[in-house]
Amino acid sequence: MIVISVLFAAAAYGAFGFIKSEITPSEDRSIAFMRVSAPQGVSLDYFAERMRRIETLIQPLRDSGEVVSTFSIAGRGSSNSGFLVLRLADWENRARSQQEIVADISTRVRNEPGVRAFVFQPNSLGIRGAGNGLSFAIAGNNYAKLTETAEKIVAAMDEDPGFRQARLSDDTTQPQLSIAIDRERAFDLGIDIDGLGNTIQAMLDGRKIGSVFIDDRSVDVKLVSTTNPVNDPTDLENIYIKAGDGRFVPLSVIATLKEQAVPPSLSREDQLRSVGVNAALGDVALGEAYQRAQEIAAPLLEPGMRLVPLGEAAALGETANSMLIIFGFALVIILLVLAAQFESFVSAIIIMATVPLGLACAVFAMLLTGTSLNVYSQIGLVLLVGIMAKNGILIVEFANQLRDRGLGVREAIEEASLIRLRPVAMTMICTIVGGVPLVLASGAGAEARIALGWVIVGGLGLSTLSTLFLTPVAYLVLGRFITPKVEEEARLERELDHASRIGGKAS
Repeated sequence: MIVISVLFAAAAYGAFGFIKSEITPSEDRSIAFMRVSAPQGVSLDYFAERMRRIETLIQPLRDSGEVVSTFSIAGRGSSNSGFLVLRLADWENRARSQQEIVADISTRVRNEPGVRAFVFQPNSLGIRGAGNGLSFAIAGNNYAKLTETAEKIVAAMDEDPGFRQARLSDDTTQPQLSIAIDRERAFDLGIDIDGLGNTIQAMLDGRKIGSVFIDDRSVDVKLVSTTNPVNDPTDLENIYIKAGDGRFVPLSVIATLKEQAVPPSLSREDQLRSVGVNAALGDVALGEAYQRAQEIAAPLLEPGMRLVPLGEAAALGETANSMLIIFGFALVIILLVLAAQFESFVSAIIIMATVPLGLACAVFAMLLTGTSLNVYSQIGLVLLVGIMAKNGILIVEFANQLRDRGLGVREAIEEASLIRLRPVAMTMICTIVGGVPLVLASGAGAEARIALGWVIVGGLGLSTLSTLFLTPVAYLVLGRFITPKVEEEARLERELDHASRIGGKAS
């Protein structure tokens, strides 16, 4: 029995890697959000017209009653970004789930020209970046190479059905003018370019050269040009600089204007330059999606570059690490408490022998039902550890009491198993039946209750019969190392009697 249990637990450990991993399951909360963005520099009127166009595309869903209301904001933070709130009908008033409606909306707005719309769903934990799918950054040392690599990764992700609407977090669409100085020509003309930057700044917007105090108030003194202002790139040709021979030549003789598109902001992650990538998820869990992204990025990353998870992906990694720590502390604390209660580590080990089997049954239950490893199922696993340990306590404690009455190991565990069968079975059955409503839940928060219910119902349901056999077998193997109190009392009486005899002879 013990060998079979060990093999079963080992198989569950190998199968654990096939369980989907995510922070929370996809929840139907009757609400969805849409983030809309346009290229940098567009006017607010243009963007508002695009927002109205998107609302027109969603109008059929409002007419059917699946979408009750929409609320839109055009120019959220800047003139090229907006936000939509879509309130869905109650669960009983629509045939499709929130996930199906969101997929339909994404299909309708995907090809809208001039803007990029991204639909996402919230969750119940309020995690920052929740519902945005997969977010990560490519970190390195050079923004140009990072952007180039990120664009290759996005193109490869578009070919994977597990990702939808892969994109850079900041599009390189902001127009920018850069001035390139021909240093060799400037040297030939005898132009000193050391102060050229300050000169151009004074001509364009003015340059601060000092400050004065007037009535205890600091007032900046700026050096500005008295000529016509520079309002157009061609106006730079009207700026003249002094050459080495005393003549004045146009700035355009040594400078070249170049217009290029740049990202509106430059990000850093882990103190490294970074370029963010976002993607909505298809029919894959977050953990699997990030693993796929790593596989796609591995051959494309240059030396010195690496992926940094963001948003829910980062929270998922922290949750996985904390889960191992929590389970480690839970097992150690339970073991120490049991050892103190029974005054024997052997008894504590016998009780804990059923815990790996219960967790293994929970793993197979999640695999059979398609339940993901999330915050709620992790709570169920911790709860399962406590219930399994409690059932072992009922049998082992009574077996120890019978041994204190003089029974042998086999007789004590057999009688304890028979007498404690009713309370153990009652606890198991009541817990399993109590978890059935969680499995059958519907409406708000149903996904969270279902994840918790399958761990309890499946884990306890699969391990009930085996646990009733495993604890007695473990007691038969290890119970011989437990010294009954009756034997300890007899040994103490013998030692006291022996000590009194020696003392009598000495006197």
